Amino acid sequence: MEFAIIGNNYQVEKAIHTKNLLHILFSKGATVKMCRSFYEFIKPSLGEMNKAPILFEDNNFSADMVISIGGDGTFLKAARKVGNKEIPIIGINTGRLGFLADVSPENMEQTIEEILQGKYEIEKRCVLQLGCNHPKIKSPFALNEIAILKRDDASMITIHTHIDNSYLATYQSDGLIIATPTGSTAYSLSVGGPIVEPNSKTLVINPVAPHSLNVRPFIIRDNITVHLKIESRNHNFLVSIDGRSYTCNDDTELCISKADYSVQVVKRQNHHFYDTLRDKLMWGADKR
Repeated sequence: MEFAIIGNNYQVEKAIHTKNLLHILFSKGATVKMCRSFYEFIKPSLGEMNKAPILFEDNNFSADMVISIGGDGTFLKAARKVGNKEIPIIGINTGRLGFLADVSPENMEQTIEEILQGKYEIEKRCVLQLGCNHPKIKSPFALNEIAILKRDDASMITIHTHIDNSYLATYQSDGLIIATPTGSTAYSLSVGGPIVEPNSKTLVINPVAPHSLNVRPFIIRDNITVHLKIESRNHNFLVSIDGRSYTCNDDTELCISKADYSVQVVKRQNHHFYDTLRDKLMWGADKR
């Protein structure tokens, strides 16, 4: 079985987890590939190894499965590199919360053994696509969310919002988040949005600091297109695609819809989303 490892180029002190992962994979006879920039970053910390991974550049690789080792940000990077290749991704969490990367380093060997035995499940997660005429946006796809935000030195922005051909509302706010169910536990949650079951085929429209008491997060079906026209006093605003930010001017119209592919997330058998809620967010915990 071929595995491609994607990590982040910081926190070198956590390279021991990558070294352990390589040892586990090689000991089980797997073919291992690794993003070159990540390998060059951690190579000084790996020490002597009997085998080395096959290196690849950017998204020029193939594999049976991708292993993201880091936090949820690293998982998002892995999803961006995989794109529409339909390669399943599993996340090993060496970060903090870990909703997407939910396998602990302590469970790596058991998890890899289960994968090699075919004992895992795959969840297909919705991806958003941004349509606009911005020349610098080369990868307009988001697994978590697309957010429209004011610039740091700006006042509130005005966001005219249509769903397909129907007018929804004009938001006066610091921004507007369009989140997938996967992204409902990310930025959207931090500004009061609902948690959405990953396979619910819905999207969340969630204003950031709205200047009104009569707008709230809104859940819509995922087979529609959200059209946005933005006004601001300094005539520009930010578009954030899974945390990658671009400056746009007021004549930029945005269309957000579901992409024609999904991200395949690997889950261990008998490990469900509700378990993650309880473990990561202490959902329903009562300390009394």
